[in-house]
Amino acid sequence: MSHRVPVDGTLDLHSFLPRDIASVVEAYLEAATEAGLAEVRLIHGRGIGVQRATVHRVLSRHAAVRSFHDAPESHLGATIALLAV
Repeated sequence: MSHRVPVDGTLDLHSFLPRDIASVVEAYLEAATEAGLAEVRLIHGRGIGVQRATVHRVLSRHAAVRSFHDAPESHLGATIALLAV
């Protein structure tokens, strides 16, 4: 199954299987970089932190990510990544 996701700066990961999160985030970062976005918001939810850890792992290794931080208003449910454009 494939998903078509608009590259508008926000990606809600709730509709993806946990095993696909890393590759989805990777592909979204590539598309966001190509689109010239300087910032993206990745919504992973709070839960027990597994999805957040996966997202942070991908962000920490991606060449286009300058920095990232938890979105303060989300109470650990979303991460903001600043991209090198």
